[in-house]
Amino acid sequence: MTDPTATDLTPGAPLRAEARIDLDAIRANTRRVGQIVAESGTGVMAVVKADAYGHGAVPCARAAKQAGAAWLGTALPEEALELRAAGLTGPILAWLHPAGGPWDELIAREIDVTAYAPWVLDEITAAAQRVGVPARVQLKADTGLGRGGTQPHDWLELVELAAKAEAAGQARITGVWSHFACADEPGHPSIGSQLDLFHRALAVADHAGLHPEVRHIANSPALLSLPEAHFDLVRAGLALYGLSPLPDTTSADFGLRPAMTLRARVALVKNAPANHGVSYGHIYHTARATTLALVPLGYADGLPRNSSNVGEVLIGGRRHRVAGRMAMDQFVVDLEDPAAIADVRVGDEVVVFGPGDRGEPTAEDWARATGTLNYEIVTRIGPRVPRVYVGNP
Repeated sequence: MTDPTATDLTPGAPLRAEARIDLDAIRANTRRVGQIVAESGTGVMAVVKADAYGHGAVPCARAAKQAGAAWLGTALPEEALELRAAGLTGPILAWLHPAGGPWDELIAREIDVTAYAPWVLDEITAAAQRVGVPARVQLKADTGLGRGGTQPHDWLELVELAAKAEAAGQARITGVWSHFACADEPGHPSIGSQLDLFHRALAVADHAGLHPEVRHIANSPALLSLPEAHFDLVRAGLALYGLSPLPDTTSADFGLRPAMTLRARVALVKNAPANHGVSYGHIYHTARATTLALVPLGYADGLPRNSSNVGEVLIGGRRHRVAGRMAMDQFVVDLEDPAAIADVRVGDEVVVFGPGDRGEPTAEDWARATGTLNYEIVTRIGPRVPRVYVGNP
């Protein structure tokens, strides 16, 4: 497998920073998810919403398809259309549509759309009549998340409308699905309740004469811990990118490998005396005469501002903590040694997070330090940081 943490930053890349994405890891993670659900005879949807959780939607979608993902999933219609425009074929599901969404184009490009309320289905079928082909529609049930989806008391109405639309040639009902609220909390009582309501929703659809291609409710935490929730398809989001969605576990526990390594180059090295304030607000003071290194990444690039004084990076084979306030474009590291100025130089590599192979922090380490989720750490890395793909793009 490609080593995304190799010490040389990409030749010709901008001096400042890069997010190196290991597509071999994406492929290996996809295959691993397939192995986990194989006993259930279940397919894999690669969820590439939000620019593939910050990793790059099109390259990651291609890698996942190469490794056996049968479906692609996006939140926004624009994300699905981007995949089609890039030449990706096969089923794609989009599930978060505004009123008056680009239904005509979605239907014409054979993208599955989600009806999560009767008015949505009305808009979809009207568009199907304009386009002249039936829409590929999946029905979403709210089984307890309380977010998108139709509540149980309105489910029969939506199902009956869908059956009529299918009979009229306006729609092909390709799926019925839902989403867990607490699958990342194994043993939570809502999990069993949601599964029961999902089974009931499926029974109502079956009684109405609907025979969808796929039934799905399992996200990454559910596909890893709830085989009874696998059904026909699992939606691999975080797992695809090699991160664990379950508490007190690591990616290695499931045979997954983190795909993103965030790196920068040291921009400045200088000596500072004892008791010198560092960065905005002087919430950090040097304990002794020391060497400070400046790293040209900040919260405008997606690093959490509350990583101030707690986030760690790897420089010269050693971990060092962010010293003082994380700024918009930069942060400071106290190397805690006045002699370090001879060892750390401008242009040296800084690994913010990666797989952890060389002792560098992981995205999970940053999540713990800042009180958030590993999902957020990778997804928020912004477009100012170029993505560099390794592993046979």
